[in-house]
Amino acid sequence: MTNAASMNPPFGRALCAMVTPFTGSGALDVDGAQRLAAWLVGRGCDGLVLSGTTGESPTTSDAEKAELVAAVREAVGDRASVVAGVGTFDTRHTVELARSAEKAGADGVLVVSPYYSRPPQDALEAHFREVADASGLPLMLYDIPGRTGTRIEPETLLRLADHPRIVAVKDCSYDFLGAQKVLAQTELAYYAGCDEHNLALYAVGGAGYVSTVANVVPEQLRAVLDAFEAGDTPVSARLQQRATPLIELMMAAGLPGTVTAKALLNALGLPAGPVRAPLRPAGPEAVRALRAAYDRLVE
Repeated sequence: MTNAASMNPPFGRALCAMVTPFTGSGALDVDGAQRLAAWLVGRGCDGLVLSGTTGESPTTSDAEKAELVAAVREAVGDRASVVAGVGTFDTRHTVELARSAEKAGADGVLVVSPYYSRPPQDALEAHFREVADASGLPLMLYDIPGRTGTRIEPETLLRLADHPRIVAVKDCSYDFLGAQKVLAQTELAYYAGCDEHNLALYAVGGAGYVSTVANVVPEQLRAVLDAFEAGDTPVSARLQQRATPLIELMMAAGLPGTVTAKALLNALGLPAGPVRAPLRPAGPEAVRALRAAYDRLVE
């Protein structure tokens, strides 16, 4: 069975998990969000995923989430897809956010597993189906058990794939075999949610990536997929390997990706601003190391 979604991904191939820019006082920076969105799309992003982990969704209000979707939609028009993070640990609240995102102009919604409560698989499945039934938007399920405490098991994904509006998965499960099992048996579009897997998942039929690192190097990450698509696997591999030091510093060196992405964006003069508590900004030494890795990649 060929996964048709890998040939025609529902939200594009190169998606950025965009930070949510704030002003110096910590308010939502609508103008900054529009400028950053336009910059990312102009440099190869097919889609923008808003209010996800990188977008600080736990510390933004419902009104801010809707305002962000509307502002980014206005900024990018139909040049890119806009996917709104709506997942919470409360099914009713998630349904409300999905409907709000639809009204604000989103093309789809990202729905993470309910965190902290750790529902069993039958309850998890019911949660996703209720959210999918609540609006006309397609869903990207977000499997990140390291943060939520609950895995979306491959068998659950196989059942959920029969819902017409459940179309994609952002995969942060670190279960490559499970991902291939679902890819082989469904039409779900599988997006790498961990930047070190961008090429590997794409090579076995994935749809692309939803990347935090793309906030700062959108062109360099897009080039990995473009080279593979052109049939130049060795070049694609070298480009992925070349990005690895920055990926490691941004995503696996002890600081959350939100913190490292905003630190680099601020250093580059792009809209980002501060993080909201309980997150804290990167220190000067971390910023210097991030900037050095960035400079080596883009030189």
